[in-house]
Amino acid sequence: MKKILFAAFPAILLFSGWLIPADPLPIGASLPHPEVKMKDISGQEVSFSDARKKNGLLVMFSCNTCPYVIKNQTRTKEVCQFASNKDIGVVLLNSNEAQRREDDSFDEMKAYAADQGYNWFYLVDKNSAMADAFGANRTPECFLFDKEGKLVYHGAIDDNAGDASAVSRKHLIEAMTEITSNKDVTVKKSRSVGCTIKRQ
Repeated sequence: MKKILFAAFPAILLFSGWLIPADPLPIGASLPHPEVKMKDISGQEVSFSDARKKNGLLVMFSCNTCPYVIKNQTRTKEVCQFASNKDIGVVLLNSNEAQRREDDSFDEMKAYAADQGYNWFYLVDKNSAMADAFGANRTPECFLFDKEGKLVYHGAIDDNAGDASAVSRKHLIEAMTEITSNKDVTVKKSRSVGCTIKRQ
């Protein structure tokens, strides 16, 4: 009887609406679903392949309201601009499907991006499909892919999400510097600190 109940547990979770995110992409994994189109704040439909540039692609799971996203606004713009300057494409994904009618609606995304001066893609991750594919759980959470489309870094922007003045290592900038200098990434993983992605 115990075995039957245990075997049925995943199905119970599924039908009750509970979601257990997959493990995160391992280092060396290929960019998931590169051709899937998602809605950008410009109204265009954009895929990872569209956004990818000569030296790779930075994918950051973000949103409009998480206190850690707010606390990292300046750092987010810094790393995204750094990526653009290094010929690395940039995509920010909003996967908060449970708040799509509220603070993470498409209109709120447009307003937030305008306020922040984004000049990179900010896409709606419908039904949190890409968050599930990446195994992403936090905002902000970063995935850096090299020019071959392989994951070379996953984790936080730097080593102190709570206090920019106390940062001792800028993980993401270091990783982008290394891949554009044809070097191996020294720190490949770090712990993402932030709000949970609000799946439906």
